[in-house]
Amino acid sequence: MRIFVTGASGWVGRALVPELLGAGHEVVGLARSDASAAWLEQAGALVHRGDLDNPDSLATGAESSEGVVHLAFQHEVAFGVNFAAAAATDRRAVEVMGAALAGSDRPFVLASGLFGLADGRHATEDDGLVPGALVRGNPAGARAATALLALSLRGTGVRSSVLRFPPTVHGDGDNGFIATLVGAARARGVAEYVGDGTNRWPAVHRSDAARLARLAVESAPAGSVLHAVGDEGVPFREIAGSIAGHLGLPTASVTTAEAVEHLGLIGYLAGVDTPARATATRELLGWEPTGPSLLDDLGQAHYYS
Repeated sequence: MRIFVTGASGWVGRALVPELLGAGHEVVGLARSDASAAWLEQAGALVHRGDLDNPDSLATGAESSEGVVHLAFQHEVAFGVNFAAAAATDRRAVEVMGAALAGSDRPFVLASGLFGLADGRHATEDDGLVPGALVRGNPAGARAATALLALSLRGTGVRSSVLRFPPTVHGDGDNGFIATLVGAARARGVAEYVGDGTNRWPAVHRSDAARLARLAVESAPAGSVLHAVGDEGVPFREIAGSIAGHLGLPTASVTTAEAVEHLGLIGYLAGVDTPARATATRELLGWEPTGPSLLDDLGQAHYYS
């Protein structure tokens, strides 16, 4: 299968590209920079130049493919505290690629998020499917609306599915939430958690996330919602404790306001209880996580070197 991947040189994309190639697929990766193009060529993928702000490049990439995995999201815009703008760009990308695939029964897999779907109980694949029914104040609400749009593409002859990732997709080379928390602890001399730290974060190892994305584009039925969940919910105090232990630092409780002051949007996320399960996903696609757990991974040197 010829698969067009946006975000192909990103964190999950760099694991997905070899996963797809190893399964015998041809990969066409969206590249917005020379560095991304060079990495894709070295990995054995074809290069399609463009970015999320260039709808024509997205349409062309989708039209010439036999399937699409849309991983790209403007995180640099979102975490510059303009989540609405990043979500609007993402929605436009889904609209453009969905139109290019219409009537073909080709697969379209949208990467989305698990954050804030169920307000303290374990989120399942059935949550977040009613417009406007998300947790009040959840900054990811607009992105969830885009997921609903993607699922609606099945009505236009697209085998669309939504793959929800947890806040933490971890592994060697991680430069996301966990790496940010490690850096903040080192800089401040303390590993912080919000309140009593019992709020839970789901997590998945990058290798498991990539394998699930491959399974989704290969065989997920139209309208599927999938959860890339290895750890269902790691108490945040244990995350902070592991970081503190490896850096030789103390831990400390802070308020949400203090966490936001120190970490920005990540500080807000750090205080939310957002566990999740992937029971239906495992049954549907036969996916079983095999990578290390978050706490096991936090015990490795790559987070502290």
